[in-house]
Amino acid sequence: MQSEQLVQVVIAALEDMKATDITSIDVRDKTSITDFMVIASGSSSRHVKSLADTVLEKVKAQGVKPIGSEGLDSGEWGLLDLGNVVVHVMQPATRQFYDLERLWQGAEQSRAQHADE
Repeated sequence: MQSEQLVQVVIAALEDMKATDITSIDVRDKTSITDFMVIASGSSSRHVKSLADTVLEKVKAQGVKPIGSEGLDSGEWGLLDLGNVVVHVMQPATRQFYDLERLWQGAEQSRAQHADE
């Protein structure tokens, strides 16, 4: 699966589970560790864990074998390493503290478009 397609699967899974502030950052020109970072917020530790679990379920259904995951025990921040895409799911305060968007400033950034219902 191409990196761009994997990003779309991840974003769709996050949107289905009502993640907020979903951001995709193209880091191909910034690092060799991954092509894209997807960052999203969850409203609670349980929500963060559910978001991560759903993303894992959806990418596995597409034949993608995740490399690993970190941080899901606390529920403040979960990292999913999908190879060409790294997914960060965080509670808002944790996201603000780490400010990954600013860290990768200068990388091409786009916010997922989804309708508020």
